Amino acid sequence: MQTRQANVYEQAFECFLAENKLPFIWIDQSKCLEFQDGPVKNFDFLIRPESDSPILAELKGRTFKGASLAGLKGLDGWVTFEDVRSLSHWLDQFQKDISAAQAIFVFAFRFANIDIETDGWPLYDYSGERFLFLAIPLQKYADTMKIRSPKWQIVAMKAADFRQCAIPVEKILE
Repeated sequence: MQTRQANVYEQAFECFLAENKLPFIWIDQSKCLEFQDGPVKNFDFLIRPESDSPILAELKGRTFKGASLAGLKGLDGWVTFEDVRSLSHWLDQFQKDISAAQAIFVFAFRFANIDIETDGWPLYDYSGERFLFLAIPLQKYADTMKIRSPKWQIVAMKAADFRQCAIPVEKILE
């Protein structure tokens, strides 16, 4: 792991990957690469980099203030349009050499209230806090996203679409 300042969501996810013996590379977010169609921001993690199906992951940290995960209500899954554009661009680049490469959004929800009803969702304890890691494949997100804020270039899935598409990150990483 490279020396850097990671936020608590990145730290928790890195520990989750390490504990599950999933090789990964953290990608430096402070740099953008210049491509023919302009600068493209980096994604956060390359998971299973040496495999025939690497996973490009864009991590989005959120705080969940609810009391229950029943029906996944109250989980906020917005991203920026630039997140979608950049992750799509990177996936295209990877798939030129590795057709089975995948791209996902990982929503890392940190619980404001540690004692919540989990409704059977797999939680991860890190440094005295609890997290839920949900994944949505890039293409599913892109196919169903709607503009949430034109001014800030924020997009989101409808709540029902988010609930239907979000799966525990473990299922994608198996």
